[in-house]
Amino acid sequence: MNIYQILAICGMLSPIVYTLMWIVGGKLQSDYSHIKHDISSLFAVRAPNQRLMQTFIIISSVLLFLFYLGLHEGLKDGGSIIGPYLFIIASILGILIAFFFPLDEGGEMTTWRGKMHLILVILMGILTIAGMIALWFRLNMVPGWSTFAIYSVVSAVVALILLIISGIFIEGNYRGLLERLGVTPFQLFYFILPLMIFLNN
Repeated sequence: MNIYQILAICGMLSPIVYTLMWIVGGKLQSDYSHIKHDISSLFAVRAPNQRLMQTFIIISSVLLFLFYLGLHEGLKDGGSIIGPYLFIIASILGILIAFFFPLDEGGEMTTWRGKMHLILVILMGILTIAGMIALWFRLNMVPGWSTFAIYSVVSAVVALILLIISGIFIEGNYRGLLERLGVTPFQLFYFILPLMIFLNN
């Protein structure tokens, strides 16, 4: 097993850890609703299991960051660094959010820290979507990667649409459900991209 496969395993573990976070968090917090409450509320200020949920988020973000560090070379096609670098920046934002910018108590966004949480989450989503599109350009004509390139751009479009829908209904009663639908294309991408790196190295 080489370094790129090891980093790919880190990447594949990231969405698993993230998904476990909100499943475990929902189980531990009896008044939490996966339909009504967003995922970030689980590690908001003074949330019942804030430290544990923060730990999940930090581990997930660091695993993704480690994978992205080797992504450019792991693709082995000599293409543009734009996509991998956008992913690296997005994963750094994820780490910053987990450490320094939780939502305010009760999942609110009243202080500058709570507002920065939303701003950075949106920016992280936009950077990731841009990275998906950049990979589509990079890998579209590469043998063995053209099908993934199509998957990448489709993921970007679906993720953008769901991100917009989540933003429109952010104050609604289905905030949690819409957010989970919105993160699904990202989490699938975070698993499938490292899987492809693993198989191609």
